[in-house]
Amino acid sequence: MKLTLESLPKLIDKKKKRLGRGYGSGAGAKSGRGTTRHQAARENIPAHYEGGQGKLTKKFPLTRGKGRNKPVKKPMETVTVSQLEKLANKSDVTIVMLVNAGIVKKSAIKNGVKIVGGGKLTKEFTLKVPATKTALSALNKTNDTL
Repeated sequence: MKLTLESLPKLIDKKKKRLGRGYGSGAGAKSGRGTTRHQAARENIPAHYEGGQGKLTKKFPLTRGKGRNKPVKKPMETVTVSQLEKLANKSDVTIVMLVNAGIVKKSAIKNGVKIVGGGKLTKEFTLKVPATKTALSALNKTNDTL
């Protein structure tokens, strides 16, 4: 079967029903809202609205998400002392320098970095990021400035 323009099926979209355009249109007067009484005929109301009565979700706070929908803070990225060996000797350790060296991801600039103990250190560094006590003691063994 050869595919031609004539052999394609016709795609006809159903036209939108135009409401409130007079009696002759067939969708005038009540415009498809049933009888013109009560709130549902007048406007769009939220699904949880109960006519002035207290919302069901307010009666049961746990279903509403008590403590559930709070923003979650992302943890700081950790860098061990042994990972600092990739950097040049006697250099300043900053977040940007750690990202450029490929030790931490780019998201660390936003979330922060902390140096933790773990491994041995042979080079000297000047820290510009927070560190744990064990990391600081490992750095103190190799250099004087922090």
